[in-house]
Amino acid sequence: MREILPALERWYAAGVPFGLATVVAVSRSAPRGPGAAMAVGPDDEVVGSVSGGCVEGAVFELAQEVVASGEARLETFGYSDEDAFAVGLTCGGELTLLVRPVTPAADPVFGAVAASVARGEPVTVATVVDGPAPRGAALAVWPGAVSGTLGTAGLDAAVTADARGELALGATGSRHYGPRGERREDAVTVFLHSFAPPPRMLVFGAIDYAAAVARIGDFLGYRVTVCDARPVFATPKRFPAAVEVVVDWPHRYLRGTDTDGRTVICVLTHDPKFDVPLLEEALRRPAAYIGAMGSRRTHDERRKRLAEAGVGAAELARLRSPLGLDLGARTPEEVAVSVAAEIVALRWGGSGVPLTATAGAIHPARAS
Repeated sequence: MREILPALERWYAAGVPFGLATVVAVSRSAPRGPGAAMAVGPDDEVVGSVSGGCVEGAVFELAQEVVASGEARLETFGYSDEDAFAVGLTCGGELTLLVRPVTPAADPVFGAVAASVARGEPVTVATVVDGPAPRGAALAVWPGAVSGTLGTAGLDAAVTADARGELALGATGSRHYGPRGERREDAVTVFLHSFAPPPRMLVFGAIDYAAAVARIGDFLGYRVTVCDARPVFATPKRFPAAVEVVVDWPHRYLRGTDTDGRTVICVLTHDPKFDVPLLEEALRRPAAYIGAMGSRRTHDERRKRLAEAGVGAAELARLRSPLGLDLGARTPEEVAVSVAAEIVALRWGGSGVPLTATAGAIHPARAS
């Protein structure tokens, strides 16, 4: 959704109707997860993707139909033995789409939601998917505000409470309620799409490898900061425009910076006076990934110094060092791919083994 927002905002501001298809449920080896979106606007312009190409043709026609009718539709696509290449998912998975028309009149909260997402402000959009409630009705929930309605005050109240909980986790998925928000019933299915601020990537050490890691981090959707105590190296000209560059002692900067369970920390300094106090701080705070560059000899010496500084075995076990997967990487760009591959594998539980050497589902079942 973030990727297609500029087009959606343009259509919405012009009052031009468009059809918005959102993945609300997946099973088995579906190519895109919940929240993936595709829209069809004026002059048959298409933005986004819901399946990587498998069913986009059918979704294009559905989006045109919901714009013409003004009514949202729920459709499920799966593998078809009879006609797998027509409208089925050739990967063998299954995905369910909510396709709805969007106009200022039909969805009065869309503009405020789009503005919040563009500014990086947290917001969750709750949309009725199925059941005795208006399909496609939307409720926008911010940490301190609510806009829109799903049809009843009780349903709005229950969904608002759950949406704020999902927003705190940055989670997206479906919830089930009774018509008036009863929690022990499942008559109404509501899709909660959370737009949490982008996760952070903190890169320490403004070397040539840092520039490559920063570029790939920005590409993966992280909000990237590069920090180095040496002003001659930590200059904005050496890094992509979207990357924040900070001149400060790494451990001091990290000590004053918030991290959470999605934060990625890459230590590329491989200098004890920088990386030991920095890792001592990093290993004692929340983060999804903490990696450090260096040879195995450097790694052994680093672990020894950290242990002497009082870092415990459980904390040391969080350290990915030397960082990256074994790809045989040589150049800064290749090393950046290696680091990114390890981050992605750790996030989704991947093995890093070539797919030709594995069996079973390529995309195993994952939590919302």
